[in-house]
Amino acid sequence: MTRRGFVTSSVATLAASTFTREALASSPNPATAGGPFRVIIDTDPGVDDALALLLAMRSPELKIEAITAVAGNVPLELTLPNALRMVEIAGRTDLPVAAGAKAPLVRRLVTAAYAHGENGLGGAVFPEPKIKPVSEPAAQFIQQLVRRYPGEVTLITIGPLTNVATALNSDPELAAMVKSLVMMGGSLSGGNITPAAEFNVYVDPEAARIVFQSGIPITMVGLDVTRKTSLTEDHVRLLEAAQNPVSQAAAKIARNALNHNREQGFLVGPNMHDSLAVAGFLDPSLLKWKQYYVDVETVGELTAGETLGYSPNAGDLRRDAGMEKQVGVTMRIRGSAPTLGSTRTSPVLRDKFVPNSNVAADVDSARFFDLLIGRLSGKQ
Repeated sequence: MTRRGFVTSSVATLAASTFTREALASSPNPATAGGPFRVIIDTDPGVDDALALLLAMRSPELKIEAITAVAGNVPLELTLPNALRMVEIAGRTDLPVAAGAKAPLVRRLVTAAYAHGENGLGGAVFPEPKIKPVSEPAAQFIQQLVRRYPGEVTLITIGPLTNVATALNSDPELAAMVKSLVMMGGSLSGGNITPAAEFNVYVDPEAARIVFQSGIPITMVGLDVTRKTSLTEDHVRLLEAAQNPVSQAAAKIARNALNHNREQGFLVGPNMHDSLAVAGFLDPSLLKWKQYYVDVETVGELTAGETLGYSPNAGDLRRDAGMEKQVGVTMRIRGSAPTLGSTRTSPVLRDKFVPNSNVAADVDSARFFDLLIGRLSGKQ
């Protein structure tokens, strides 16, 4: 199937089953209100993925049903064993790990070994994992677990969205059974692999668009806030000082990543993108949130993977408080103007504004690092 045919059929299938949930919560996924909460973590370890996995496995608020690996920061041949290594280091060999997609839905894989090192862990070396992945492919495993616990499972996605989109695309009823989805991905303030696109969405923009249009309540933790989570020398020393396997492994990875950034001449340490997404689920008060309708550019030659946030109270569209609600009802979601050769006659994609995402707009970085370092070092 061609790229255009695949995406058209995928979006059409999901659109047929798309539902608008009752208003998106003003504070998403309040994990602090109870728990433990069933989650599946979809990941492409990755330096910051590795620390995010360790954070999740040290957090009693979470009942991790599975970890699913996907190609992204490095190929699947590395992300899968890296996920297995983190499970062993955390002493959580009870957790099933599934192998996912080796490549994006319709594109060639672009990796970030330039940032994460050739092994994905900043060059930090650990023994080969002893445990093995489950036999089911990640997309199938996600389907099984969501159907086993309908309305209970939150997907925490900290890599490209290929596995999740594949699961949704082959099971049109699945989206309505997913409680919510928390992603590290996207940006409303420019990209990190191109001026327009954040890496996870850039790698598989078609998959991201399927997810954003699925009707699942989405929490987007993007570069707008993760850029404010730079790892420092002090953070690494705190991890090194704690004498437990998790803190020592995290310190080893963090030290290598910090040194790599210095060698490359970066002015700040590596950002803890993925750990912030996990932390934002554990404690939403770490972040400030705004509601948007978010869509993904998939055809731009220079902008593929860009996430666009529509809102009646952001940017030049801002109105006074009394007009916001009224404007939201009448605000149209516009795409690009039709070309002369197109059969489409209108740039209007949706006739009114209905938010599909809670987007993180600001972060209390100090409190975030207190949580991250505290959990990894065993002090929380």
